[in-house]
Amino acid sequence: MSFDVQVTRRMGGTTVSARIPPADGVTVLFGPSGVGKTSILNMVAGILRPDSGHIRIGGETMFDAAAGTDMPAHKRRIGYVFQDGRLFPHRRVRGNLLYGHRLAEARDRWISLEETISFLGIGGLLDRWPASLSGGEAQRVAIGRALLSGARALLMDEPLTSLDRPRREEVMTVIERIRDELHLPILYVTHDPAEAERLGAQRIEIAHE
Repeated sequence: MSFDVQVTRRMGGTTVSARIPPADGVTVLFGPSGVGKTSILNMVAGILRPDSGHIRIGGETMFDAAAGTDMPAHKRRIGYVFQDGRLFPHRRVRGNLLYGHRLAEARDRWISLEETISFLGIGGLLDRWPASLSGGEAQRVAIGRALLSGARALLMDEPLTSLDRPRREEVMTVIERIRDELHLPILYVTHDPAEAERLGAQRIEIAHE
């Protein structure tokens, strides 16, 4: 399963566009700030509507401007992991994970809560509040919530930026395991050439038009 994306959207005085050919594993989008990398993720997620082009995952069309297809975001089954985790502060870790699980329809659940906890090594965090977690712990929980939502693909928007070196390595290893063991396609945004080189099966530079 892989992404197949070709999108263009006019935003203010600039045009954001990307061509992402199918490739297994992690596709890295890199480039300077302000060129629209996050906007491209948002188009794939269904948060922004492209002006033209198409978005397909595993051969299924999420969006096709010419055909008039625009699948709602909640039906795309795409997990989104943000730079800051964005956990619900009023829910303990277990509650955040269960929120993801409850988002998924029964037929789309391919990983259990117990399997997710074991895979991510977060069994000791379940009764903690998000405010008490380190940055690396919060990102692992955010990834778990995304997996439990029945995601068939992941979007990651600079998930390591706010972490110190040990926590970066911890989360990087989790992403590599998702790539190598779970075989989920990942669209990954970074400014870091080392991250791009280590993770990316293909690397696509995004520039101003």
